[in-house]
Amino acid sequence: MKILITGSNGLLGQKIVRQLSNASKLNYLATSQGENRNTSCPSTNYCSLDITNAVEVSKTISNYSPDYIIHTAAITNVDYCELNTAECEKVNVTGTKNLFDAAKKNGTHFLFLSTDFVFDGKKGNYKETDKPNPLSVYAKSKLEGELILMNSNYSNWSIARTIIVFGEGENLSRSNIVLWAKEALSTGKVLNIIDDQFRSPTWADDLAWGCIQICIQKRKGIYHLSGPESMSIFDLVMRIGSFFKLDTSSVNRTDSSALNQPAKRPPITGFDLSKSKKDLGYEPKTLEESLLLLS
Repeated sequence: MKILITGSNGLLGQKIVRQLSNASKLNYLATSQGENRNTSCPSTNYCSLDITNAVEVSKTISNYSPDYIIHTAAITNVDYCELNTAECEKVNVTGTKNLFDAAKKNGTHFLFLSTDFVFDGKKGNYKETDKPNPLSVYAKSKLEGELILMNSNYSNWSIARTIIVFGEGENLSRSNIVLWAKEALSTGKVLNIIDDQFRSPTWADDLAWGCIQICIQKRKGIYHLSGPESMSIFDLVMRIGSFFKLDTSSVNRTDSSALNQPAKRPPITGFDLSKSKKDLGYEPKTLEESLLLLS
């Protein structure tokens, strides 16, 4: 089995590469734009790829001829996307279309990474069959990516939606909320943390495992892959502080309106994981079980 990964320099991409490197009979080609920043990935398994360049995408996929593409590459900074609509559209939508078109041409299974933000957050505990209603430019771009697959007459695809991915990686362009909170709490400075948004933080290693299982088990359709617990961002930061025995006395509650963020966020997400547990054997770690691997 041959797997091509996009966004291999990102946190999830690095985790997928590491797990594939440790697996027998799973060959892979890791791709990102620019140089390889992941020391776990041999140079022989890496090539630079600009997903917005349709010719380059087609050539790379045709030359490697993968059985599966795991498409993790995206602009995921929600506020940046809100202020840079054209760039968001180019990477998250056009880039996805370029890859999916090449996948169709080569008969390759296409796995697209999406987000809880495709929902409006009015109810939480979303199932794969629930109707999306995105609130931001970023969320709309990810739903557009999903619809490219869903509206095609090509059925060899899957979608993995996830929530707040965290973990440690090498030379990452962005941090994640868990690493940020751990560092910020250690400084003792005042932190104003929102308590009106609820999420299910996802250990990147669990998500990588789930994506690889979709490929190994030849699963199609939509799968929700996240952490098993839903909590407010405030409670998340407090649990991180408690786990690492850090002082949380300087952490104050606030709400989303105080942040004046450009992009609107869904207040409550979280996933019903029944389908992924049944079909894939997906059993994600709790927050503390994951933090144990960070400490």
